[in-house]
Amino acid sequence: MDDEWEPLDELIIKGRRLRAVIWIRATFECGLHEAVQFLYVRYEHLRQSRPQDFTQSHEDYWEGVYS
Repeated sequence: MDDEWEPLDELIIKGRRLRAVIWIRATFECGLHEAVQFLYVRYEHLRQSRPQDFTQSHEDYWEGVYS
């Protein structure tokens, strides 16, 4: 695992989506829309490369999130 991605990856795996968006915005100085898109792309990458780390289904993970 790349050390630079570790803080974000841990937030995503723990389901801390809002904190992940805040981290992305601060790190990449981007807007909310771009940060949410980035979060989803990174989530998909982790879901494929580290499926054993997720305790929730895809549907449960995103429940209550509207973009």
